[in-house]
Formats: sequence, structure tokens, C-alpha cells
Amino acid sequence: MAFTTALSGLNAASNNLSVTGNNIANSNTVGFKKSRSEFADVYAASLGGVSSTTAGSGVKVTNVAQQFNQGSLSFTDNNLDLAISGEGFFTLAKSPTETTDLSYTRAGEFKLDKDGYLVNNQGKALMVYAPNGTSVTDGFSTGVTQSVQINTLTGLPSATDTASLTVNLNANAATPSVTTFDPTDSNSYNSQTSVTIYDSLGSPHILTTYFVKGTSTASSTDWDVYHYMSEPATPTAKTPVNAGTYGSTVSAPSDLTVPPTPATMTFDSSGKLTTPSNGRFALSAYTITPATGASDITVSTMDYFGSTQVQEKFSVNAMTQNGLPAGRLTGIDIDDEGVIFARFSNGGSQTMGKVALTRFANTNGLSKLGDTAWGQSATSGDPIAGEAGSNNFGLIQSGALESSNVDLSAQLVNLIVAQQAYQANAQTITTENTIMQAVLNIR
Repeated sequence: MAFTTALSGLNAASNNLSVTGNNIANSNTVGFKKSRSEFADVYAASLGGVSSTTAGSGVKVTNVAQQFNQGSLSFTDNNLDLAISGEGFFTLAKSPTETTDLSYTRAGEFKLDKDGYLVNNQGKALMVYAPNGTSVTDGFSTGVTQSVQINTLTGLPSATDTASLTVNLNANAATPSVTTFDPTDSNSYNSQTSVTIYDSLGSPHILTTYFVKGTSTASSTDWDVYHYMSEPATPTAKTPVNAGTYGSTVSAPSDLTVPPTPATMTFDSSGKLTTPSNGRFALSAYTITPATGASDITVSTMDYFGSTQVQEKFSVNAMTQNGLPAGRLTGIDIDDEGVIFARFSNGGSQTMGKVALTRFANTNGLSKLGDTAWGQSATSGDPIAGEAGSNNFGLIQSGALESSNVDLSAQLVNLIVAQQAYQANAQTITTENTIMQAVLNIR
């Protein structure tokens, strides 16, 4: 009867209205993917098949299919907001400690919970690949995912073992009037400079370098270089350090009143450093035992590469050392490959992990879990794990969110079409009812 056919049309139109309404309702939902109703016609088949004159029995809803095309990116002021530009889903665990129950999302509104874990609004933990070390060059264990805890970190100190100085020594300087070097007598050296270095606990110490002009010829000039260590609180308690050519070992003097063996820097007639050729001196082993109980400090290399001797006042053009004091967390950065860096006030950084992405052979087969998340199903295929920027996975944009892919104008048109279909099917029922009343009223 036409009643059942029209009723199936009403149900189909109602489903279409519901799907369109849901799309409109979520037009501003981050990471939302629009859906569409898919229909098929219905015929009452018999043993002999469907006759060519069969009118059909109506319509049925075969699927409500989500459309996983890319949504536009909107930029935010929060660098923990993440968006995927391309294929893939963020991988979420039920909680930071329950990491086996996984779901997947395109909504990247992440934040730190009370324990410092990176989670979404529902408290699900973002899964990352475990780092093999503290830097990107150490790589990541892409077969191992874990939650990532950030704000409980402290920037660990690092002991100095190399210092670099780029200086200009005044070519017009005269040889010191006092021929025996004494760090307490400014008449026994031409220039000095100091750099703060750190022990294994991050405590500062002062490494002072003294420059003494030596022999000069028409083609070259020698400078003696002395190195002394002292605690910041007791700058007069200096420990001398011997120097030799790079890679050599020279014993430190036992009598601190005797000047240590100096390093020798040689400049040619154009003011270029020629000795040592690579600019590096190897300092001899010496012992300074910090009061904090840190390991003994050993600065094994002093690098003067790029130093010059021209007729200008003594200047320090660059000064670096590779140690770090202890630091506090100052920020989090996430690059386009999903590598999470923690930045510290001491200038250091630490790799915390790499965002784990997942894709599926059939994304339309994923189970809808709500909260803009999906789960694996029998028709989606097995999850394919990967990294941003590789193996068909998209890149990650920090400080951005993926907007809903709903085109509001198109949905309003769909709404009109669905409404008309509903009204037309209702009219079919009205017409059939009129015919039935006419038949029943025949006498």
C-alpha cells in the first residue's frame, strides 16, 4: 500500500533532517566531521524476481556516513592547541594511567591537568612516542606510546667541560713591565677576562683568562695565556691551570706561588691566529672541590678560534661555555613533526616525546564514540601508527585548531530539501487517505 511507502519516505526525510540538524548544531565544534544520510530504494522481491511493473516499497536509510575531509585551521594563542593538516588522528588514552583503552580524535584542544599530564577536555591523555634520550637526535621509540607529564620538570644542570672565547688582542700593546706573571699584579699581564662556568650541581664558578704579550718578530707575535679558577665568593682564591697543545696532558704545579705553564697563541703579520691552528688548547687536569658536594670541575678545552690581533683595544667578541645551572620550566614548544620540547630558564631544553598519530584504511568504518572521538571497529581496519610528516600522515600545527568541516550554507539548503521531501511524503499519505475514503463511501 502507498501508506507504507510514504511512511518509509517520512522516516527517511526525518533521518535526513536529524543529520542535517546535527551538522548545523556542531558547525562550531572543533574537529567535528559532518555526516550525510545515504538511502536505497526497497522492492518486494519474490522467487521470480522483481517485476518490471513493480512500483517499489519505499526507501530505507543505508548509512549515516561521516565526511572526513579537512576542516580549516583557526589560530589561537595557546601553543598546546594542536591541529593536523592532512591525514591522521590524535591518539588518546582513557587516562594518563590507563593507556590501553584507546580512542582517536581530530580535536586538538589539549591542556595540562593537575598532575602535569597533557590531556583533552574529557581528561583523556594524549599519547606520544617515548624519547630515546633528551634530544631529537637521540630519536624516538615509535613502537612505544605513553602519556606525557610536563610541568613537574626541572631543568637539570650540566657541568662545563668546554669554554670558547673570541677576543681581539691589541697589536699595539707593550710587553708588561713585570716579567714574572702574577694574577694579583696587573703590571704582569696586558688583559684579562672571566667566564662563569658550572659544576655538576649547577653551582657557578669563575674561570679567568690572562693574556701576556710575549715575543714579536716581523712576521708573528706570541701571547702567553694563563687560566685560573676561583669560587665567586672568594675571587682571590685562584687555582692555576696548565695548558698544552690540544690533546696533550700537562701536570698542574703543586706550588701555587709558581705560575703555571702558559698556553701560547701566535698571530701572523695580518693578525690571524696561527697557533694553535684549530684555536683549541687542552687544559691539564686539576681539582677544585665545590663546597656543595658536586663532582670536581674539569674544563678540558679552551677554544679561541676566530681570535685576532689588530691595532684595536682589547675586546671580547664572543664568549660561551657548555654548562648549565639548574632551571625551571618556562614553556612548551611543539614543532610540525609533533616533537614536544620543554624549555627551561637556564637556556636548556628537553625532548619530552613525539605526538603519536594513527590512521585507518577505512575511516568511514570507525565507531562514533561522541566527544568528537572515534574508535576502531571491524570495518575500519587495524590502526596504522605513524609520525607527522611521514607515511601519508599530515603535519601538526601548534597554536591552531581544526574547525568543523560543516558548510553552513550548504546545510541550510539541505534542510529545505529535507523539509520538502517530508512534506511531499506527508501529502502522499493524505492523498492515499482521500482515495481510501472515497472507496469506502461507495454504496
